[in-house]
Amino acid sequence: MKDRLFSFIDSAEALAVELETELCKYPAIAPESGGEGELDKARYLEGWLTARGFPYERIDIKDSRAKEGVRPNLVVDVNAAIGSNVAAGNAGGCLWIMSHLDVVPPGEAGLWKSDPWKVIRADGPLENSGYNPGPRLVGRGVEDNQQGLTASLIAALAFKEAGLSPTRPVKLLLCADEECGSAYGIAELLKQRPGLFGKNDLVLIPDGGDSKGETIEIAEKNLLWIEFTTHGKQAHGSRPDLGANAHLAGADFAVRLHYELSEKFSARDPLFEPDYSTFQPTKKTANVPNINTIPGEDFFAMDMRILPRYPLSTVLSEINRIKAEIEAKYGVTISYSAPQQVESPATPADSPLVAMLSRAVEEVYAVKTKPIGIGGGTVGAYLRNEGIHCAVWSRMDDTAHQPNEYVILANILGDAKVMAAMMLES
Repeated sequence: MKDRLFSFIDSAEALAVELETELCKYPAIAPESGGEGELDKARYLEGWLTARGFPYERIDIKDSRAKEGVRPNLVVDVNAAIGSNVAAGNAGGCLWIMSHLDVVPPGEAGLWKSDPWKVIRADGPLENSGYNPGPRLVGRGVEDNQQGLTASLIAALAFKEAGLSPTRPVKLLLCADEECGSAYGIAELLKQRPGLFGKNDLVLIPDGGDSKGETIEIAEKNLLWIEFTTHGKQAHGSRPDLGANAHLAGADFAVRLHYELSEKFSARDPLFEPDYSTFQPTKKTANVPNINTIPGEDFFAMDMRILPRYPLSTVLSEINRIKAEIEAKYGVTISYSAPQQVESPATPADSPLVAMLSRAVEEVYAVKTKPIGIGGGTVGAYLRNEGIHCAVWSRMDDTAHQPNEYVILANILGDAKVMAAMMLES
């Protein structure tokens, strides 16, 4: 049975190229990044699924900024496409393969050697490098996340073409808005469709990995992005006594947050790299345009990646303590907001999902896997907070968000085999 599936996948290179080429024509960029969203890309996929007999449901999340005011999410029922309901009562739950439709902008155009929205095929070693990844496709989104999306479609089609049925329920979820926080994707789907996932469901997210395919991400650091605005009193540079220097207070605040939070939350966990929590001042905006004015307002932001053992509420309490001391010291007030605030438990390392995935990866790629944690910010956090076991895995060179992003053709087909092997496990 597996031989028939793998044989179809081996013959699907032209299909992989076609899918990647067509998908890349639709710049599914979020409105935050100057795009119209994922609608055109979703419509192409609707046509592709319909032509091949795959039933699907499109779940639109309202977003007035996007094309036609919606952000589309597609749910594809693989078993229904084959006419199989044998697996419907499987106690192991449904296996989901979840990829995302949106991509990031190309970035600086001059760094691309080709049109980012027109897939080109490349062979041979990378420029200025002895590394030869093999035949590959270049274009924005071809790896992130069209590698996983394309592989999942090919794996599903392999069953249909072979007339075989997965041994458990299998569904594909093609989500919107992964790149900008998932407010119009999985986060809102879980609110609007609380019964979408069952308590025993398992979710593979093929949206991260390494060049060997040996790392399975089962945990992520708690993510906290904070924007701070310090409100003081503007004055002439020669009369600081008449003002309250918002920049000076903000600078002291940023330095204290970096060092004091690092000291307070100092545990280490070898599952992660780096193995400690990070508290980094990042964005800074201009305050006054001239040197000889004491600024009355100042802004900075911080990116915090915190080991899961520390609840964000505890971190925020410490931030508020330091904030109060800075306000009293400088005679200022400080306000803040958190555009990203996500925390989640880990998927157990002995989860059936991890074991199933490990066996499939070893069979296809002949490598042993290991569980890891990452810095945070994947859709997995939303699922783990609902008690759903999920893992992020793929075999990739991780060129996402870079100019000349590429996907290795052998990885698309290999990942499709891993997915197909998982679909056969009960």
